Amino acid sequence: MGHKEDLLEGAKRCLLEKGYGRTTARDIVAASGTNLASIGYHYGSKDALLQQAFLALTEEWGDRVTPPEVDGDEGGAPESSADPYERFHAVWARLIAAAEASRPVWKLQTEVVTRLDDDEKLRDAIKEPQREGRLGIAEGMLGIDPAAEPEKARVAGLLCQALATGVMIQWMVDPETAPSADDLTEGLRVLMEGQ
Repeated sequence: MGHKEDLLEGAKRCLLEKGYGRTTARDIVAASGTNLASIGYHYGSKDALLQQAFLALTEEWGDRVTPPEVDGDEGGAPESSADPYERFHAVWARLIAAAEASRPVWKLQTEVVTRLDDDEKLRDAIKEPQREGRLGIAEGMLGIDPAAEPEKARVAGLLCQALATGVMIQWMVDPETAPSADDLTEGLRVLMEGQ
């Protein structure tokens, strides 16, 4: 790895350990084994580097909770089920199973959200990746092709993103009463069927 990659990896470690607001350029340099000048040379500023590191961490989280592609075999992933409730349950069971391991990323995300009113550059930096993330969620979690069905992917991604944020925050606050995949599936059934 070169200095640019080392800086990004160091910044990611610092964000997870110290948070966005408490990470200094010197922390990143110490974690990456590089020097202060490297930050400016490769990223322009510490803030630009932290923005890239934050986006990389959230993308890595998405990759961890998105299922591998279903290959069509009979033993395929539950997401291949024709029953939409079974598919929904399988998606949320996987996301919830990763809740504890995902805690540092979600802690960081909540900190970043609290900074957005005061940091226009940060808000601008995450707008487009958030939009792309919604489409990625629709494709990865629900199998909706954004190119073939853009509006369906957009609205499904919006709903899944809202659910994921709410579910993960509930797991951070009180894992004992946070929703399970069964709870979410039954709640969806009640909403859809009115029962």
